This record gives sequence, structure tokens and C-alpha cells, in this order.
Amino acid sequence: MIRFILSDLRRLWAGSLVVVLLVALATALGVSVVLQERALRLGSARAADKFDLVIGAGGSETQLVLSSVFLQPSPLPLMPGEVLGKLAADPRVDWAAPIGFGDSFSGYPIIGTTTMLAQNLSGGLAEGKIFAHEGEAVIGAAVRLPLGGEIKPMHGSLEEGGETHTQLVYHIAGRLRPTGTAWDRAILVPIQAVWHIHGMEAEEHAEDGEHEHHGKADPDAALGETWTVGAPGLPAILVKPKTIADAYKLRQDYRSGNTVAVFPGEVLTNLYATLGDAKQILVAVASGAQALVAASLVLVTVIHIGQRRRQIGALRAFGAPRGAIFGIVWLEFFFLVAVGIALGFALGYAAALILSGMFSQTSGVAMPVGFAREDAGLAAVLLAVATILAALPAVLAYRQSPAQALRA
Repeated sequence: MIRFILSDLRRLWAGSLVVVLLVALATALGVSVVLQERALRLGSARAADKFDLVIGAGGSETQLVLSSVFLQPSPLPLMPGEVLGKLAADPRVDWAAPIGFGDSFSGYPIIGTTTMLAQNLSGGLAEGKIFAHEGEAVIGAAVRLPLGGEIKPMHGSLEEGGETHTQLVYHIAGRLRPTGTAWDRAILVPIQAVWHIHGMEAEEHAEDGEHEHHGKADPDAALGETWTVGAPGLPAILVKPKTIADAYKLRQDYRSGNTVAVFPGEVLTNLYATLGDAKQILVAVASGAQALVAASLVLVTVIHIGQRRRQIGALRAFGAPRGAIFGIVWLEFFFLVAVGIALGFALGYAAALILSGMFSQTSGVAMPVGFAREDAGLAAVLLAVATILAALPAVLAYRQSPAQALRA
């Protein structure tokens, strides 16, 4: 029987190929939606794990996380600079790092911060050294610029008609290790340089209390790490609490007045709910496409069985039992659909890899694409549907009498 089926498929290879491709494309659509949505969830969750607590001015918590964790460009309201000094002196805080936005270079965001964040973000440098002066910068692992290269900051973006700052040119001093977050595409510079370039006066006090700096940018100025007074307004501060209990206490303390404190994971949970709704819509569209493909396949196979009535009648006339005819037709159709499903899973996986790669390249967030245990359930459902579909033309062939088939 198997040899007969293979011979029949080789003879009807064009029609068989069409059936396989139709099933594969319909399956790939659904599989790519599931894999891509899962990759987006895992990638964003892993990126948010790098940051325990984010504090910003009162406003949208979602936008605060998108701007500070995922570096999505958006103007944020400024909170008083004294908040940074309070956090730096708080015994519940391991470290607190301010971040300033607004500038970019060659499509890479320039983030003003401190050496504390640069040292703790990726666990060290892949090459070079941490910036030590206002004219130095540290780049993320995905920034395609050489060490020692020049960076001329531009306010805004080229598409928006931004202006290049002429007060200061950064020189790349080091490169961070990969983090799998949007910060891999960031250029980190001293926060003082960002303040000075934008004309924001600041009184900075180093940890030893000996250094003060006012006014204009000085590329050779040493960097302070802790500010107690005089810091300009800040859009966000990344905080590393010492314990989980400290994190919740800090979150409660800074959720009143002019500030808001958020756990990035909590904000992402709300975003996932919206993402889940979008996934349901896409899955419904994919399911509709698969239903249309299934209906068209049934129609094609019924027509195909009608065209093979004489062949089926001849087999019956030569003594082939009805069960054998049923098995031949069922196995042929099921084999084609099963191959299409397997090919669809491969195409869906490849499509998800391409989409995740494109997203990772533009955002810097690593998107892990992979199958999970529940995907085996999806494959089982599709094969069960294929079993039922294959039975329809097989029943038609089973009920066909040899005399009627040979007279046709």
C-alpha cells in the first residue's frame, strides 16, 4: 500500500505540492504569531529585570518605563534634583544613578548618567575604560563605533531636524559587555556633560566632598558621583535597593508628591494584557485563514476523488477491499497535510527569527525565539484536524461502487 501511495503522489506531484504549500503557509502564519508574541514577552521581561526600581516625576508610569528601561524617545517631566541627593544618602539604597535624555548620534541615544550605572549595567567592560572626564563616553555592545572615535551629540534626531551641539565632542573610552537590553545601543556619557551642554547649572559634590564644578562644560573636569544639593531637574533615576523589603518601602515613599516610583515588571504586566488582546486578534485571523485553507482543501480533494473514480473502480474490480481504498485515500491526504504542518512550523519559526532579529537590531532588546511545551499541543490539534479532514474524501471513495465508477 505504501509503495502504491508514493507512486500515486509522484504522479500527481504538482497537486500534492500545492496542498503542502497551502497548509504550510496557513500553519506558518499562526506559529509565527505565537512565537513572536512569546519572544517579545521574554525579551522585554529580561530587559526589565536589569532594573529594580525607577523613580521619575509624576505622570505616566508606562512612559517612564518605556523611556528609562527601553530608551524610547519621549519628553518626560522633570523631578527636583534634590531627589537624587536623598536617594544617594538613603541607607536602603545600594546605588542610584540619574539618567538624562535628549541627544543622539547616528541613531544611537546618548544617555547622561554616572560611572556607577556604567559599572553595574553589564557587569563590567568588554574593552577600554569607564569615562573619567566630561569629554569621554562609554558605548553599548551593539553600538558600531570604534574606541577612540568621536561623537558629536545632536539634540533630537536627524529626521526631526535636530541641531548638533558644538560645545563638546565625546571620545569613546570603553565598550560595555552585552546586556540583551536596549542599553546595548546606548552611548553613556557623564550626566554633568549633558547638564552643561544644555545650559543647566549644577553644583556637584564628589563623594570626598572636595570637588565643585559650576557652569560651562569642561572636558577635563573630574566627575562627582553623589550630589546633595544643586542638581538640576531629572527625568528619571534608576535605583538598586539593598533588599526586596527596601525596594517596596522606597516605592511607597516615592509614590507621593512630585515623584512616582515603579517596578518595571509591574508596568510590563499591564502592557502584556494589551499585548494579549492583540495576540488573540492575530490568532483569530490566523485561525480564519487556516479554516479557509481547510475548506478549500476539502473541495479540491472531493473534486480530485471525482476525477479518480475510474482508478478507484478498477482497484475495486481487481479485488481491493473497501477498507484498503479508504486507507489509501486517507493516508495520501493525511500525509500531505502532515508534511504541510511540519513545513509550516519550520517556516513560522524562521519568520519569527527574522522578525525578532529586525526588532532586536532596532531596539537592542534580545528576543529569544523558541518552541515551548504548549506548542506540541498546537501541533496535536492541527494533526487531529488533519485526521478528520482526510477522512472526508476517504469516506467518499469508500462508498463508491466499482460498477458506477467504471461506467463514469
